[in-house]
Amino acid sequence: MAQTRIPSVYMRGGTSKGVFFRADSLPSDPAERDRILLRVTGSPDPYEKQTDGMGGATSSTSKVVVVGPSSRPDCDVDYLFGAVSIDKPVIDWSGNCGNLTSAVGPFAIAQGLVNAPTDGTATVRIWQANINARIIAHVPMKDGQVEEEGDFELDGVTFPAAEIRIEFLDPGGSDEGDELSGGMFPTGNVVDAIDVPDYGTYRLTLINAGNPAIFINAEDLGLKANEMQRDINDDAALLAKCEAIRAHAAVKMGLAATPQEVTELRPHTPKLAFVALPRAYTASSGKRIEPAMVDINARILSMGKLHHAMTGTGAVAIAVAAAIPGTVVNVLMPATRTEQVRFGHPSGVMAVGAEAEQRNGTWVVSKAIMSRSARRLMEGHVLVPTPLAQNSSR
Repeated sequence: MAQTRIPSVYMRGGTSKGVFFRADSLPSDPAERDRILLRVTGSPDPYEKQTDGMGGATSSTSKVVVVGPSSRPDCDVDYLFGAVSIDKPVIDWSGNCGNLTSAVGPFAIAQGLVNAPTDGTATVRIWQANINARIIAHVPMKDGQVEEEGDFELDGVTFPAAEIRIEFLDPGGSDEGDELSGGMFPTGNVVDAIDVPDYGTYRLTLINAGNPAIFINAEDLGLKANEMQRDINDDAALLAKCEAIRAHAAVKMGLAATPQEVTELRPHTPKLAFVALPRAYTASSGKRIEPAMVDINARILSMGKLHHAMTGTGAVAIAVAAAIPGTVVNVLMPATRTEQVRFGHPSGVMAVGAEAEQRNGTWVVSKAIMSRSARRLMEGHVLVPTPLAQNSSR
């Protein structure tokens, strides 16, 4: 039986990868679009391998991106991100992927959606449609093409590539946002005590910065924040506790009506991260991370598992929380900290900066800045069984 061909590009962005589509290549109906994208990635898969699709069977590689011309005069493209559940028929469109954000500019330029200089740096103004936020990508160009090769190294990515600078504007939310419109701290507090039935009460920082995020002291979970994936992902009881904390905190943030709704429909956001003072460990690459190399240690859970590195929006949230006095992250920072935060994650070390200031007694973060890299892995078409794709309006 013939299959339906849909133009797409398979791309790595930061420490993630996903299938990228132009908006006009997919059905306009969200339900129909999601059915096709689930089939593209090979979900839902009870074997949790996504063997019959493009997904990579991890939270970092089961992702889709839709990019089209922006309807906003202050942006060039609209960017929609979907976190695809591996074993459930769910695509979570509630948040952004900071890692794949780095590939949006290169994709938009290659697709002719953005004019770029022949050489130098292209500035791509991105509207992040999931959370209604503006992002600026600075993409290197050479001989009329996006420059992909370079010597920028990113822990969690094996090979060096060209550096792409990303600016997350107003990452604490603005009046234009939806979920982020409640401001940086949805409860009005930098720390909240959240009661989680069957587990206890936890002191958490609930913050909107890039994505909704939750920070907890590692020691409150009986951890040190120098753990690796095998230490966390094989501990079903610990993962259940973390999910319960995440779900109840999300309700406190106003993101859902019940914890059950969070677990079933919002696996992508908010993310739970645990932090601690620096401790030595050996990264997954074999690189030794010493306490003097970082300001803090940090680990983040993504789609119910410990992330192999650090999510891009998690890095933004760390930088923002570090800049605001009294947060779970800030109280761990050295007194002589700079605008950049260096933190240790399972794959190595990452640095991200945030510009913060007080306005009328309220802390405001104008932007968070980090560097990533991106590369095309494959160009062409994905193939979807025709009965699923037929009658789609494209």
